[in-house]
Amino acid sequence: MFIISSYVEWSFHEPYSGVYNFEGQADIEHFLTITKQENMNVLIRPGPFISAERDLGGHPYWLLKEKPSLHLRSSDPNYKKYVKRWFSVLMPKIVPFLYGNGGNIIMVQIENEYGHNDLGNCDKEYTLWLRDLMLYYVGEHAQLYTTDECDSSFLKCGQIPNVYSTVDFAAIVNVTECFDNLRQVQKKGPLVNSEFYDGWVAFWDSPRPIRYTKDIIRVLKYFLETNVSFNFFMFHGGTNFGFTSGANTNGTTLDKSGYRPQLTSYDFSAPLNEAGDPTEKYYAIKQTLKKANFPTGSTPKIAPKGNYGTVNLLPVVSLFDSVARRLNPVLNDVPLCFEDMDINHGLVLYETNLPLIEGLNKLPLVIKSLRDRAIIFLNNVKLGTMSRSYSNTTMELSITGSNQKLSILVENQGRINDKRFLEDRKGILSNVTLGKHILGPWVMTGYPLNETSWLKTQNIQPNVKPPAFYRGVFIVPQDNKHTKPLDTFLDTSGWTKGVAFINGINIGRYWPAVGPQITLYVPAPYLVPGLNTIVMVELEGASKDFTVKLVDKPRLDG
Repeated sequence: MFIISSYVEWSFHEPYSGVYNFEGQADIEHFLTITKQENMNVLIRPGPFISAERDLGGHPYWLLKEKPSLHLRSSDPNYKKYVKRWFSVLMPKIVPFLYGNGGNIIMVQIENEYGHNDLGNCDKEYTLWLRDLMLYYVGEHAQLYTTDECDSSFLKCGQIPNVYSTVDFAAIVNVTECFDNLRQVQKKGPLVNSEFYDGWVAFWDSPRPIRYTKDIIRVLKYFLETNVSFNFFMFHGGTNFGFTSGANTNGTTLDKSGYRPQLTSYDFSAPLNEAGDPTEKYYAIKQTLKKANFPTGSTPKIAPKGNYGTVNLLPVVSLFDSVARRLNPVLNDVPLCFEDMDINHGLVLYETNLPLIEGLNKLPLVIKSLRDRAIIFLNNVKLGTMSRSYSNTTMELSITGSNQKLSILVENQGRINDKRFLEDRKGILSNVTLGKHILGPWVMTGYPLNETSWLKTQNIQPNVKPPAFYRGVFIVPQDNKHTKPLDTFLDTSGWTKGVAFINGINIGRYWPAVGPQITLYVPAPYLVPGLNTIVMVELEGASKDFTVKLVDKPRLDG
């Protein structure tokens, strides 16, 4: 039996409080209808927390701007209020597809890996409330279940009475030990690994993790021999388009080192790669299933890719230019975080005039709480960068005289999604000091970078330097062999760090200066026959010749 496991991302469907989106790619009913037509049963995972290496674990950002502050994944009445409201909109769309109602959803997950709670707060009141809320909609028409990692303490914390417990793990663990731990909380019934990891999440400035096919096949054979139920995670790799990628942390507090932003690509070294093409891992898995007399479908063909060549870009406008400041500035005595200015993602420019300092002075500039990365400018001249990831939130400034303007361009690199320190607000969350001076007041300008159509009316400015918008056009040809656009990959080699748009669609963050991801996946539906547009928001350094390439092969290990 073929089963598809799918998250429902709250932030995707309720991007603003009380504003819902179920159109286009967000049409969950259409998606479920297709799965039924393809004779696939479904494990649906509505959260509210999903993790999934997505920004804030799938929570909408506006939860972080609620006053008084609420606590995510807890029995906080304010959090429960919004979860209940969200489910009152979502679940009626899902109920008709439940197995007991003649549909193909056989299991509904409650939360996700709740037992992995690094702060030691195992809030049973919350998980019992969530179970009862889910039961109100699901009843006995599908099986409720939980998923937790194979540590016995995680499974015990995540277990909910009268809800089926499953485990998740990779091929590198002790499999029998994991199932022994599962049996401590799920005394009977089939053993289920609801997330069998065949790859792993990748991070900027780190090599992509390797999960060897031989290990996956070894454990797969064990599953088949012992009648274990399992679900590959991921079977088809994906992409964190736009600003949807999240971050992990292994730090001791929100502002200590250990913050690790995730790649735009979620290829995951999966059996089907980011573009949906079969890999050697796919063929090995299929061969193993065939030998075990397990039914397998047809092998997908490797789709042709477009090699559309070199694209010349030209500088259009600096982020410092008034025309690029699409939002009204916010004035305040102290810096405000993104959420307090109702800004979800992108950038915020913090500006202040420095106090009069006599003589030439070298003074430390300190941002105690920076989330996540800042470029520091004095009178619009770049001095350097600070980064939460590397705990370098101090730099020395040489200051003399008056009329000195300090500008700090802060980038949200993705909110934490890995259970610990989930309430990850962005921007500057402390005073900024220069020596003994507390700086302010501040003028703060947000750049959510959610659309680029306004650039069409702007003329080229050859002398503009980053941070700036760059624009170029390219042709997708039509011929007898390919009458429609093909998938392609945007090669950002030579550029430094920023965000790329194709035909107004944000295809994600790029950062070839540190890698490992060099190319961004561009699906064919994002392209049109004929003239297409690229916009690059380059923060630090454009390529010397202002060019990018559209190539037919990805580079994810640069």
